[in-house]
Formats: sequence, C-alpha cells, structure tokens
Amino acid sequence: MPKHGLSISFQTNKPLKLYGELAQKAESYGFEVITVYNDMLYQPAWLPLMEIARHTKECRIGVSAMNPFTTHPINIAGNIALINEAADGRAYLGITRGAWLDTIGVHPKREVAVLKEALICIRHLLEQNTEALEGEFFPLVGGDSLRWDIEHADIPFQLGAWGPLTIKNCAHYVQEIKLGGSANPERVAWQRKKLNSFTAGDSIDICVGAVTVIDDDGERARKLAKREVALFLPVVATFDKTLQIDEELLNRIKSAASVYDFERGAKDISDDLLARFAIAGTPADIIKQTESLIDAGATRVEFGTPHGLNENIGMKLLGGKVLPAFG
Repeated sequence: MPKHGLSISFQTNKPLKLYGELAQKAESYGFEVITVYNDMLYQPAWLPLMEIARHTKECRIGVSAMNPFTTHPINIAGNIALINEAADGRAYLGITRGAWLDTIGVHPKREVAVLKEALICIRHLLEQNTEALEGEFFPLVGGDSLRWDIEHADIPFQLGAWGPLTIKNCAHYVQEIKLGGSANPERVAWQRKKLNSFTAGDSIDICVGAVTVIDDDGERARKLAKREVALFLPVVATFDKTLQIDEELLNRIKSAASVYDFERGAKDISDDLLARFAIAGTPADIIKQTESLIDAGATRVEFGTPHGLNENIGMKLLGGKVLPAFG
C-alpha cells in the first residue's frame, strides 16, 4: 500500500466539540488522513478542521473541497495557512467546482479557467510572493501579500474533478485528483489511464471517496447506503461515462432526490448499482471493494460518512477489521 492509502472523512453537521474526539479516535485506529467536507448548506469546514488539527498529532488533515465560486482564493489561502500552522504542516487543501451552486443562483462560466487561476492565486499567496499576478478572475496587483509569517507554505493541493479537460489544465498545480461520490473501479482505471497520458500524470495520486456504511449485517448496511447516495447519485452518474444506467431509472432517482424523498430514490438502487457509488456491507465486503479500487489505480481510498448504522461503531469496525487487512 502507498503511504496515506486509507483515510476517513466527516460531514460538517456535528456539534463543534465532537470533531476533536472523532479525530482522536480515527487517528488511534490508524487512519493516516482525516478529511472534512465543505458541502453546500453544511457548516463551513474551517472551524471543524481546526478542532481536528488541535486534537491530532500525526495524520494528514484537509478539506475536500473548497470552491472559488463562493469563496475568494485570498480567504481560502488565509484559512488553510492557519489550519496548517495549527497542524504543524500536516494539512492539505482540496479545490473543486462544487455541486448544487444553482440553488443559490451561482452559475459558473469558464469553470476550468477559474479553477486553474484559483490554484495559482492560492499558491502565490501562500508563498507570500509580492510580485503582481496577472489573471482574468483573480489578479493580484502586487507589492503586498498575506501579512503574517506563513509556516509550511508547500501545502499539497487536491483537485476534485471528473472532466479530462479540467484535469489536464490543472494537473501541473496539484498533487492529487479526487473522485468524490464514486466507488467504481472502472472509472478509477479510466482516470489513471487518462492521467498517465498527461505530462504530470505519473506523479499525481488518485483519491476515490464514497459514502461508507459498514456493519456485521451487510443487508442493513446497504439499505442505509442506498438512502445516503440517493441525493448525489444523479450528479455523479452524469460525470461517470463508464457507467451504463437506464435513463428512465436514473430519472426516477433524480426526481425523488429533487424533493428530498431519499427513501423513494433508494428503492430504485440495486445492490450492483450501489457498489458503483458507495462502499457498503460487512467488513469482508468493504475489504473486497477497497482492494478492487486500489487494484484499479487508486492511491488513496477514503471512507465517507456516515461510516455505519452508528458512526462510532462504524469507525470501530473500519479501524479494527478493515485497516488491519491493509497493514
């Protein structure tokens, strides 16, 4: 296994005081990376991530992911610099276009150019480069930069993206590509092949992360996972061209998700379809799925929320029964 091969991620919907406790448990189990989401309408990631930084000692931590369409790069740079200082250089930063922006009237145009400029601008600021930075979206006039000493400015960048055009244009500026909401080995293999066709492809990691539900009762785990993936399955299915999904079926799931009727949406998700979008089942099932993703070319597999029928029990099963299989 490559370093940082298995990680865990948390949704930001918890009391602030709980993040430190969860992070301590995750680190004690042996997870090498702890991630928090920054999804629309949930808590902004920065304060939960600061709690995680303060309560861990060795694991990498990061946000997956911020988007430059609702948060300016200067704010992203400043916040991740502080998180990295608190974590003594263990932080990473994820950048993405983001989903559901239309619900707040944001309709990004020229997305690839914006993402590329955001990555360049954030790095420029973290390095405290006072030279002018030309740009159509995020120019800096120069002469000044972030006004405190930035420790560990070489923060690794992750790009959350599916499209080859986005990845090709941004690959030079990132160390990792994130396939969020996917557990599809075919897509991972396709992504690795595409990455390797770019100049920097062989030096870029692939992280694949998905809803994870583990339980000794695999059927119960899959039942919950189907409900959890019903919201974003239609979004991810649009991007993953390796999938073959009946259009009528997909429209039914999308219709249910649009009115937040996840129980109805879950009824149209078979076990085979679920396996392309979630990591779910018994510990043995989870191990098998994780192995298939690694064999397909993933350098990091991230177990996403809710982890189990009960989060603490789910974390315990992942840490006690799954991680040792990859020791």
